[in-house]
Amino acid sequence: MAGSGGAKALWATAGSWPMYRGNPALTGVTPARPPERLKLRWKHATEGAVLSSAAIVGGVVYVGSDDEHLYALDLRDGSVRWRFKTGGAVESSPLVLGDRVYVGSGDGKLYCVSRETGRLEWAVETGDQILGAPNATLAPDGRSPWILAGSYDTMLYCVDAVTGRTNWVYETGNYINGSPAVDDGRTVFGGCDAILHVVRLKDGQKVAEVEAGAYIAGSVALADGRAYFGHYDNEFLCVDLRKAEVVWRFRDRNFPYFSSPAVAEGRVVFGGRDRRVHCVQAADGKELWHLQTRGKVDSSPVVAGGRVYVGSDDGRLYVLDLKTGRELDRYEIGEAITASPAIVDGVLVIGSEDGAVYCFGETPSR
Repeated sequence: MAGSGGAKALWATAGSWPMYRGNPALTGVTPARPPERLKLRWKHATEGAVLSSAAIVGGVVYVGSDDEHLYALDLRDGSVRWRFKTGGAVESSPLVLGDRVYVGSGDGKLYCVSRETGRLEWAVETGDQILGAPNATLAPDGRSPWILAGSYDTMLYCVDAVTGRTNWVYETGNYINGSPAVDDGRTVFGGCDAILHVVRLKDGQKVAEVEAGAYIAGSVALADGRAYFGHYDNEFLCVDLRKAEVVWRFRDRNFPYFSSPAVAEGRVVFGGRDRRVHCVQAADGKELWHLQTRGKVDSSPVVAGGRVYVGSDDGRLYVLDLKTGRELDRYEIGEAITASPAIVDGVLVIGSEDGAVYCFGETPSR
């Protein structure tokens, strides 16, 4: 069946990074071996800023650009396989499932295109722009996948992956900017209504709401029954989903958090507009280390091989030791990096606001 695939197909593997943050729980972790060092393999220029975070499946990089296109690039050399034109900037990160690619656009549509050709399969129109990445879950019968996407029209949409038919719509009180996380039969997401929403996947009914205190611009990471996220009023929170209660709050300086967290090895890593990359204990929010950069860090970190990979508005891509925060490597792109890394074995791909997609790793032998 076109577009079919189980939940396991969305988890990052050694050779695949199929969606934003690497898995439906949005934890930003991969078992893949990262590149030994940040050696540029290729660079592909688009005609707009690249805020979209790439997906990598089957040796192909899928990534959006503010030039209104979704691109399919060959992982080997960056050559264009195809590109698909939308009616708005593509800041949304694509999701690859089966033989289809799903992505939102600034034109307010959720698109489904053929993974091989870029041909349009269907489009669902919402009332406003879609900036966050789509996610997926299996239908209650366990047979076909459903696609989830939030819109600035305040709605979270759940549609059939094959047909685009609407299953349910969940209304919130303001814009939905991030991607909905999925775990344990629930989807969890924040919005500009300053509420963490917990919604039952099978029917779109509310499970719980938790007041965050300020609007939530980034995505939520789910791990061990907890949700981790930052908000605009300079706090980073951990919420117990069963109790629907805040477990701890982290506050450093008076700067907002737009970066989505990575959760690995009992640690939570996230960027801040205080120009820092922070690492705290998942259990209690105690700070373990931070790294000072020269620009705000809206890029969301990825953990691979005991290392943290993250971009900054200072134009640098950083490699940090997960345990200590020590800087291991960096690459100077020169323009702001808001996108997040995608990593498969020996290769890292990331976009920049200079309009290019960068691939790092050893050049493969032909």
